[in-house]
Amino acid sequence: MGYSFETRCIHGEDHRVVDEYRAISTPIYQTSSFSHIKPGHNLSGFDYSRESNPTRAHLEETMASLENAADCVAFASGMAAITACFELFSPGDHILMSDDLYGGVVRLVHNIEEKNGLKITFTDASDADNLKNMMTPKTKALYVESPSNPMMHVADLKECGRIAHEAGALFIVDNTFLSPYFMTPMDLGADIVLHSGSKFISGHNDTICGFLSSKDPEIAKKVRLISKTVGSTLGALECWLAERGLKTLHVRMERHQENACAIAEWLKTRTWVKKVFYVGDPEHPGHNKVKEQGRGFGSMISFETDTKERALAILQNVKLITFAESLGGTETLITYPDVQTHADVPQSVKDALGINDRLLRLSVGLENVKDLIEDLERSVSIAES
Repeated sequence: MGYSFETRCIHGEDHRVVDEYRAISTPIYQTSSFSHIKPGHNLSGFDYSRESNPTRAHLEETMASLENAADCVAFASGMAAITACFELFSPGDHILMSDDLYGGVVRLVHNIEEKNGLKITFTDASDADNLKNMMTPKTKALYVESPSNPMMHVADLKECGRIAHEAGALFIVDNTFLSPYFMTPMDLGADIVLHSGSKFISGHNDTICGFLSSKDPEIAKKVRLISKTVGSTLGALECWLAERGLKTLHVRMERHQENACAIAEWLKTRTWVKKVFYVGDPEHPGHNKVKEQGRGFGSMISFETDTKERALAILQNVKLITFAESLGGTETLITYPDVQTHADVPQSVKDALGINDRLLRLSVGLENVKDLIEDLERSVSIAES
């Protein structure tokens, strides 16, 4: 019998000893190369850290286990992992993508991938009939975030996977917002799962990294070739930091969610809040689907204030909460998607999605939730005084 999720977060898949000294913490193999005993042979199985490194290998094995994947590659950032994913395709291939995505992915598509000959279409991934109609003979992949960033749209992943596979396409899921603790997309039909590991995986707002997990061993081999060739793999120190964060993923996610549920309920009672977007809210249209597909709701909340001035006042007056990009760390962060995370998204798209100058995105951290609520309340009171 295999270990439980929580145990694998701490020990990895098989609790193997990583080095001869039996260190409890995975050693940081801060080396560029590994020695050979004769041509084509070395004792460690490692040659050059761009290709492979023992610290990275242990982290990758753990992540693959948590995602129920055949293999996982750790990259220098989430965007590096996504870029490597696009390298699986050829000029002329069509990729169907959900329309509500992190703005950096939209920037990558318009500035790099379309230049490289990929045909990209953005569409509503929560509408199954729409997805079917958008599939073409050249469609090679369906790419979704669920919940999406920042509007928290929820896709039916099983249905998305079925539609993609019927069309002979891969199904790719960005699982950053929920982490493998709350959802394992490969159990729902995903072929590839992506993470900005800088977020909940590392969990401390101190590390940039990304992960690409593959279900099919043949795809996994291609990803490893891409990572070795392009050279965007994760350094040993960052691997150690990510693994250290991963050891508390299960504990952190529960507290993140507990705090987020309380703040979402509080926001719904404020007269200056017009809309709250949180998948843990029973009134959210995707709430039941998230319950069906996973084991929790995470800590990402978007909410719309009554005026632009109110939104700006909150950003300028919060004290405990930090006005900064990113998410998923121990500290609570508040972000202004319109001019930060989604600045490069065309205005017409932002208008259609509801990403306006009144929208704020909150990544709820691990502080005392009463302190967080008091900080938000105080920030509004200052603006009104």
